[in-house]
Amino acid sequence: MRARPVVPATPGRRGLGVGEVRLADGFWARLQETNARATLEHCRTWMERLGWLANFDVVAAGTTGGERPGWQFSDSEVYKLLEAMAWELARTGDPALEATYDRLVDRVAAAQDEDGYLNTCFGHAGQAGRYTDLESGHELYCTGHLLQAAVARFRTAGDGRLVEVARRAADQACAEFGTGARAGICGHPEIEVGLAELGRALGEPRYTEQARLFVERRGHGTLEPIRLLSPAYFQDDVPVREADVWSGHAVRALYLAAGAVDVAVDTGDADLLGSVTRQWERTVERRTYLTGGMGSRHQDEGFGDDWELPPDRAYCETCAGIASTMVSWRLYLATGDVRYADLMERTYYNVVATSPRSDGQAFFYANPLHQRVARQDVEPDTENPRAEGGVRAPWFDVSCCPTNVARTLASWHAYVASVDGDELTLLQYAAGEVRTALDDGGELALRVETRYPDDGSVRVEVLDAPDRDVTLRLRVPAWADGATVAGPGTGRAAHAAAPGWVEVREVLRRGDVVVLELPVAPRLTWPDPRVDAVRGCVAVERGPLVLCAESTDLPAGAALEDLRIDPTAEPRPEADGAVVRGTLLTRRASGAQSSGLPYSGVAPVHEPFEELELPLVPYHRWAERGPSTMRVFLPTL
Repeated sequence: MRARPVVPATPGRRGLGVGEVRLADGFWARLQETNARATLEHCRTWMERLGWLANFDVVAAGTTGGERPGWQFSDSEVYKLLEAMAWELARTGDPALEATYDRLVDRVAAAQDEDGYLNTCFGHAGQAGRYTDLESGHELYCTGHLLQAAVARFRTAGDGRLVEVARRAADQACAEFGTGARAGICGHPEIEVGLAELGRALGEPRYTEQARLFVERRGHGTLEPIRLLSPAYFQDDVPVREADVWSGHAVRALYLAAGAVDVAVDTGDADLLGSVTRQWERTVERRTYLTGGMGSRHQDEGFGDDWELPPDRAYCETCAGIASTMVSWRLYLATGDVRYADLMERTYYNVVATSPRSDGQAFFYANPLHQRVARQDVEPDTENPRAEGGVRAPWFDVSCCPTNVARTLASWHAYVASVDGDELTLLQYAAGEVRTALDDGGELALRVETRYPDDGSVRVEVLDAPDRDVTLRLRVPAWADGATVAGPGTGRAAHAAAPGWVEVREVLRRGDVVVLELPVAPRLTWPDPRVDAVRGCVAVERGPLVLCAESTDLPAGAALEDLRIDPTAEPRPEADGAVVRGTLLTRRASGAQSSGLPYSGVAPVHEPFEELELPLVPYHRWAERGPSTMRVFLPTL
């Protein structure tokens, strides 16, 4: 099956379909299996329990007017779950999941109005009127997720009931907000990317044009300020074409950027594409955490200023990480630039994989890089505050992240590789098989054997290939200084492979093997000195993994605040983490403090208390052993 989550309307580079990549046992295969086995049903059960699914039944029965459970955007979580189920059904064909999916679609479809409008919070008896709160109502946002769910189903199973529901909903949105009609926009972007992909799937240019209208209307102060939020919160302060960095609410900014790339690609608008590229560059350079996380402020769930990257107050919402990969994937397809795939890898391993607990039934909403207090206040049987960190929670009052993780993991293998003409590129490394038809005919099939990221050896064996020159490209991550490659086109002997692309172009034969060796030894990573929140600190990475220190591994009674590590001692590999040499300090001031404040007119004297070797663990596993304090950036001696 060649169904792909993103399919630009113009010919050129494309991602592989969900049936063209089959993962074997490994890091991402295990996450996918847990997602299928536990997370999908976990999400459905919680939404049933809280009444979010019953909201559709109430609208269908015409009995609205009472108290409606859930936030005004809870419909969108149902749609993201349906999208996740559609991708998972394409992967496994599980008949029990198919039956559950069909029942959910029936309930959703029954709530649709005759003219195509579909929302359980507005537009019915006892509710506010349609589109009376574009700033906060999220009606078009919910519609956008409905459209994405329908695209997943259409591309994996063809036309069907959900596709017809989405078509009617899109038509209603176009009639309401099209040229010559209401010139409004939604406070939360998402309709743009939904319309663009539905237009691609159904071959309907009206949807692409409506997506373009929504993008162009942004940045002109259309939305009314709410709760002291400025127009920047909605990305309504600067037109998309004029912005040079992402600001405001991080998820909104990134969803808007994804839709803008879709519009730019499908309409041939190089200026718009260049604007998003410029925003990506500055945001990644100055407003992105080491983990790939975006959003440094709890207030407004937003981006901060340049270099404002405090580790302890990092918001780094899981949904923002997922939205970041959505933008980078689209920019990669449009340009072929390796840096987009590099950022996707960083974000996948250190944001997306960090959110779900190992059993797939609890999640991080925010992903700070420094946890000062070992929290233990997660409620297992009710909704939890979304911004709290430290312990993964089974559900939140705003549970956008669990369903977003579910749909991302279900379709993750569709982002492993791309094809452009007779060129097949491996972008992300996971054990399994890749088989795809090339543009000029014939199939290229590969078996990938690797334990990545635990081990840096990636062995690629040719299973089938056309009888002509083709190109196999492998990505060498930006961090991989010292990588080597050996195989056809390289004289068979290993030679250096600089970060970027390694290309093998020749007539490949069944049994040919290319081996890429990536150096995954632990390494020190220093922050830009303009990131003042971590000045004097250093982080440790291992391959694509960011590592962290947890209080769990400290001697009894010790605190991470008293830890200093020796940057002259090379980190030692251990399992999938590292060991660093450090010292626990006792802090004694050499002079009296003034006014009882934690400051003094005399420099303090730090006396060594205990030297130790401290294990560091992958950041994506922190808090799996129980509540702990945690640091990614460690102060140095």
